[in-house]
Amino acid sequence: MRSLINFVCITLADFIVRAAYQMGKTPLLPIFASTLGATDAFLGSIVSVSTLTGMLLKPSIGILSDRWGRRWWLIIGTIFFVTMPFFYHFIHTPEQLFIIRLVHGLATAIYGPVTVAYVAEQKQNQRAQRLGWFGIARSGGYIVGPALAGGLLLVMEPIDVFTIIGLLSSLAFIPIFLLTESHHSLGTVKNVSMRRQIIESLKSGSRTPAVWLSGGLEFIVYIALYAVKAFLPIYSLSIGLNVALIGTFFALQEVSNVLFKPLGGRLGDQYGYIKIIVIGMVTIGCTLPLITLTSKPTSLLFLAVLIGAAQALIFPSTIALVSTQINEHYLGAGIGLVGTLKNSGKVVGPVLGGILVGWLNFTMMFNLIGILLIVGGLAVYRLRYLQRLSI
Repeated sequence: MRSLINFVCITLADFIVRAAYQMGKTPLLPIFASTLGATDAFLGSIVSVSTLTGMLLKPSIGILSDRWGRRWWLIIGTIFFVTMPFFYHFIHTPEQLFIIRLVHGLATAIYGPVTVAYVAEQKQNQRAQRLGWFGIARSGGYIVGPALAGGLLLVMEPIDVFTIIGLLSSLAFIPIFLLTESHHSLGTVKNVSMRRQIIESLKSGSRTPAVWLSGGLEFIVYIALYAVKAFLPIYSLSIGLNVALIGTFFALQEVSNVLFKPLGGRLGDQYGYIKIIVIGMVTIGCTLPLITLTSKPTSLLFLAVLIGAAQALIFPSTIALVSTQINEHYLGAGIGLVGTLKNSGKVVGPVLGGILVGWLNFTMMFNLIGILLIVGGLAVYRLRYLQRLSI
């Protein structure tokens, strides 16, 4: 019963802060940055810099949560989510906004590995299914946040919306304070020095094939997903599609991801994580080239549903795979390493997509990234040593 209460509380808290955080990211942040006079190039840096914070710090925060427990780090992360939006009132230049975004990224850098580690260690069986249900909260924030921010921007100034974001984020303190510390993380490595723990954590992560496997697969998948996010709108406009259709494409993709995540996690628990991950990767890989073969709205929206459902097969199982293979004392560190590789994919995707579009064209870009997913998934499945991880 206590495990269920903890699960509900952590899921609710994550939904609250993620929805509020996404309110401040899309469409509010670009609009606010433009009012400060940010150029197009610098605006892109402002939007992406918080991802860089997570990429650099997630392993370290995961290690510290292994040492001091998850609950206190969740409280610290919530404090960042609540307080940082109020600092936007003191911003007057794009450069100041860049710095604030860099610091604001600490909130997601903390919540990323710590919440997932907390959920993964609550119950030893049905991990992927529980992670799938938990993933609904995070994905739900990507749907609710932008829609809520868009509505608020109709009736108030961008800077005032940040105040609402801070106030909404404070509601997360209620479920966070109701959490109990996980017995898996509490005090497990306090009897060793910090230096030794860092070394042992990095050794455990680097010597666990599942960490590099899951992180590498997420890296490849996020290259594809973020290349699509960056260049599908431009491609669609170039062939005369309505921009509203592209907004619907991404919204429907996220809704599909949310709805299928529990099922994706259950399939991973039942049939093996590797198998389900590869099916998801191959599905996305086969779908991407089809985007350039149709301009019919119904066909494009069907492809959006397919991509979202394939995502739901992949991501619960990647984390579950890590949690079943790594030493439980270093779970936070392992998930942090996976998070770093995932964020790297988010950074590399738009850059690689831009290179391929400039060198070739949109069609070849989608084709080559689709092939990358298919080849990567099938190569992983055929590697002999992975047979020990097919659980």
